[in-house]
Amino acid sequence: MLKVSSNLWFEKEVLEAVEFYVATIPNSSMGRTTVLPAKTPSGPPGSVIITEFKLGSQDFVAMQAGLLDAFNHAFSISVQCKTQAEIDRIWNAFLKNGGVEEQCGWLRDRWGLSWKIVPRVLMEMIADPDRERAKRVTEVMLGMVKLDVAKLEAAHR
Repeated sequence: MLKVSSNLWFEKEVLEAVEFYVATIPNSSMGRTTVLPAKTPSGPPGSVIITEFKLGSQDFVAMQAGLLDAFNHAFSISVQCKTQAEIDRIWNAFLKNGGVEEQCGWLRDRWGLSWKIVPRVLMEMIADPDRERAKRVTEVMLGMVKLDVAKLEAAHR
């Protein structure tokens, strides 16, 4: 059976990053970790580490192989939360671990990876067939850093 997963390339601290992600995102787990025993373009034997993990129901592979391309907003991980308390807990965990806040529910973790911490209902609200309601929600969201479910729901009403 075909398996698809996202691959993340880290310069360093791959295990520390993955352990943090798995501890922070509910229903997540570590998988197999492999150290490449051969010389690679990234360095001598043992310099490349590959680890498999799951965040929620999404499979990922992370590789520590030295500097190549920095993470950017072209790829981010979206965490859709049920409650404001869940948004707050995850948001604060990333900030306490060296993350940086950005607009509209985005943050960048200390390794440079972009995350979007959002309420599950957001996509329903901005896809509302009543485009005026969707517009109000979108405008309120655009003025936020960490998303506030109550304010988004008020705009939707």
